[in-house]
Amino acid sequence: MPESILPDVLESGLRVVFCGTAAGPRSAQVIAYYAGPGNRFWDMLFRIGLTPRRLQPEQFRQVTQYGIGLTNIAPYVIGLDKDLSRADYDPDALRRKMRVYQPRVLALNGKKAAAALLGRDTKSVPYGLQPETIGETRLWVLPSTSGAARGFWDESWWRALAAWLRSNGSAV
Repeated sequence: MPESILPDVLESGLRVVFCGTAAGPRSAQVIAYYAGPGNRFWDMLFRIGLTPRRLQPEQFRQVTQYGIGLTNIAPYVIGLDKDLSRADYDPDALRRKMRVYQPRVLALNGKKAAAALLGRDTKSVPYGLQPETIGETRLWVLPSTSGAARGFWDESWWRALAAWLRSNGSAV
């Protein structure tokens, strides 16, 4: 089995695991999640109160101290969503990881990751809390923080996730 481009940041008891599609070129180059120049991920974690300060991409391993984990659904490839093929995704491996670590929420950073996990097309995947679960893990779909997805950006879904975590026993 090939090695993941970015290492998973997973442990038991996390309140939320963020799952992107694949490492972008910049993230792969520096071996850090969400390192692309236009990516809003680290800003959003701080803005919605999931971290007490804005972390830098190189500090990605520190997220577990805030109850956060990181992974990708296409962990063995480098590329933007538009460049990935169906064969690049490994939804079964993602499901296995979630069953092992059992975070409260798996937050899918973009509809492409959600569609790959759920086996649907992106147009049929709504943002927000999903009816499907992986064991006890709830699924939440968020607008992608990628700079390439700016046309679909809506911060309100990120704020809704933080509010949901607060109201469902996961202090934020």
